[in-house]
Amino acid sequence: MKFDRKSFSDSELIFLYKSLLKPRLIEEKMLILLRQGIISKWFSGMGQEAISVGATLAMEKEEYILPMHRNLGIFTSRDIPMERLFAQFQGKKSGFTKGRDRSFHFGSIEHKIVGMISHLGPQLSIADGIALACKLKNENNATLVFTGDGGASEGEFHEALNLAAVWDLPVIFAIENNQWGLSTPSSEQFRCKSFTDKGIGYGMQTMQLDGNNILEVYDGFKNAASFVRDNSQPILVECMTFRMRGHEEASGTKYYPEGLIEAWSKQDPIVNYEEYLLQQKIITKADIKKLKEEIKKEIDQALFTASREETISPDIETEVNDLYFSNEQKLIEVKIEKSSEKRFVDAVRDAMLQSLKKYPDLIIMGQDIAEYGGVFKATDGFVGMFGKDRIRNTPLCESAIIGAGLGLSIKKMKSVIEMQFADFVTCGFNQIVNNLAKTHYRWGQNADVVIRMPTGAGVGAGPFHSQSNEAWFFHTPGLKIVYPSNPTDAKGLLNAAIEDPNPYLYFEHKALYRSVSEEIPDDYYTMEVGKARLVSEGQDLSIITYGMGVHWAREITEKNNSISADILDLRTLLPWDKEAVEKTVKKTNKVIIVHEDCLTGGIGAEIAAWISENCFKHLDAPVMREGSLDTPVPFSSSLEENFLPKQRLKDKIDLLLKY
Repeated sequence: MKFDRKSFSDSELIFLYKSLLKPRLIEEKMLILLRQGIISKWFSGMGQEAISVGATLAMEKEEYILPMHRNLGIFTSRDIPMERLFAQFQGKKSGFTKGRDRSFHFGSIEHKIVGMISHLGPQLSIADGIALACKLKNENNATLVFTGDGGASEGEFHEALNLAAVWDLPVIFAIENNQWGLSTPSSEQFRCKSFTDKGIGYGMQTMQLDGNNILEVYDGFKNAASFVRDNSQPILVECMTFRMRGHEEASGTKYYPEGLIEAWSKQDPIVNYEEYLLQQKIITKADIKKLKEEIKKEIDQALFTASREETISPDIETEVNDLYFSNEQKLIEVKIEKSSEKRFVDAVRDAMLQSLKKYPDLIIMGQDIAEYGGVFKATDGFVGMFGKDRIRNTPLCESAIIGAGLGLSIKKMKSVIEMQFADFVTCGFNQIVNNLAKTHYRWGQNADVVIRMPTGAGVGAGPFHSQSNEAWFFHTPGLKIVYPSNPTDAKGLLNAAIEDPNPYLYFEHKALYRSVSEEIPDDYYTMEVGKARLVSEGQDLSIITYGMGVHWAREITEKNNSISADILDLRTLLPWDKEAVEKTVKKTNKVIIVHEDCLTGGIGAEIAAWISENCFKHLDAPVMREGSLDTPVPFSSSLEENFLPKQRLKDKIDLLLKY
């Protein structure tokens, strides 16, 4: 292996060696602890240390790095306290995730590190968001994000690189090409000769490095970082290397062809660099021995501290409270001195407009939302008022947009993301349920992101532009879900969602956009999240619903004077108002829950179960439910009308009243 020291001083060369040595010696210790059962899992980076160390030391301390599970050298090079690192590996409370996630699945804002999740890809889009924030704040910082040759097959790789290229984001995309995705060789993963070939398709600069040569890596990433800072453009850096141990220790390496490990062991980044330093008389064997002893002592002391910590005693209140970023909502009450008649879509627009003025760091992103104003014109005219930096058209890349929203949040910025139709959120599902929802619980980073979801049927749009999919997310701890039924609530709840630094899904029924209107306050106001509203009062039964169901219930009861019903509009689905539900059930003793979503597995099932468990003695009849048919949403108007539950709701109410 040939080393070119450039103009690096002896002290720099020695520091690089020490930085390389530390993760190797830690890993050797961790492998012993794994066999002893002190830690439960280990993903080896042995043989790849030069990439982690060289790249990290090439970055400025204030620049963010998003590592993978073989990048121990990133954490050690950022001076993460070793005792906390070991506590993290052992699932102790003083670890970065308080025992809630393993190994390197954590971040530390103090150290400008944002950890991965197991899905190999989402971190790339988060890096886009961090880089966008840096660009908008004129910080002239680079952002470094890692993936592997296997992870580069994920769709998020394409979305993130394309977004970075289109938006000219200062991101370094580092690909550790260790030539195997677990047991699958590169020949079965991709057909290009090199990942640098892919840069051409994105209009992106590329660089290939010998990932086992610490000086080449260090110098290469210094150049990459300078390019990114100077040009505010992304760059793809491919680091050629080899994984010397299994994907994780349990999987072994039997799938490697005979002789492959032996051949690559000759390229060991530490052994070769050590020999170079000895040959150049920059370091002596005595220096090496002393250095190893010092690092091993540091490891042993940190391990002793971490091992003495007691096993976590679970506390339910602590676990539940850590789900969300602490936020005590301060209601800004409705001022009725000045009001205007607004349609539902106007109320949504009003909320965004006023929030953009209130929060200078609020960014709105989505497909066709800029000059075109969005397909429903909710953002019409915003570009002229706030500019394209804040009102951002995006490529067709739902996952990357949502990941970028989390990246913005890491940099203390807010984002509202428009799904063109709620149906399209499937393409961003992973980012929502595994990143937005879990990040605060895992390592304390909030996700200040609101996703607008134009939803619902009744407009003849067929199976892929009409779905009600709120129940998909209702089962995911860490999210908040609001679903207003009228313009007043639409504005107040959207303002509240944007104000709250936690992740929201904001459902807005397309059929209500221009079909309902009412006088609403012109000034900025918020509505209480988690609070239901009693739309009308009656004595005979309770109709619990939300969204379009509120209008169906009102129409049915208003047309039939013999039906005296409480109509309870939930408004917030997560968390939902148990107190209001209990109160109306105790009052009328008969209850039906209706929603536009398909009946099976809908939100009504959870509420019905809760009523049966907690209010059973107050019931005079079975808890009933009504929802749409358990089929996709059909296109034909007659089929769609049959699909929706409106007519069946009337029949079910008649049945309930007979008890």
